[in-house]
Amino acid sequence: MKYGVAIFPTKKLQDLANSYRKRYDTKYAFIPPHLTLKPTFEATDMEISTIAEQLKGIAQKCRPFTMNVTKAKSFQPVSNTIYFKVELSEGLQELHDALNDESFIISENEHAFVPHITIAQDLSDNEHSDVLGQLSMLDVSHEEEVKRIHLLYQLEDGAWTVYETFRLGAE
Repeated sequence: MKYGVAIFPTKKLQDLANSYRKRYDTKYAFIPPHLTLKPTFEATDMEISTIAEQLKGIAQKCRPFTMNVTKAKSFQPVSNTIYFKVELSEGLQELHDALNDESFIISENEHAFVPHITIAQDLSDNEHSDVLGQLSMLDVSHEEEVKRIHLLYQLEDGAWTVYETFRLGAE
């Protein structure tokens, strides 16, 4: 089964992201707006129990932190994906490092960590240019406290749902 680890922002930020995602994101119907901490990985039922225990331990050691979302940016020329940029704070870096420590079962990542919340993807070059032009003038400036991380799994229809939630700093 496919799994991933993510942060879901508050409803206010999800509503803002979804106002663009419903028009410009081909994955809109499959998962709410989120910040990916661990991209998709495969695990068996037995492995996921161990991974969930590890995530619980990591969450207990990491403190809640403030997430700052600043502006719309793009991954172009690599892809025509547009996202809300999330500043890499000390708390987010600490959590990312813990999730990528060699002792964590799923420590490999194929891309550098660029904290973001996707708002548009799979756009044509022209559409990407138009949408990014509009969104780059947007003042996103959003700040919120992150207190939880979520282990997600993918359903047969491609949608993602929460397998387990872990509170940061909770014993």
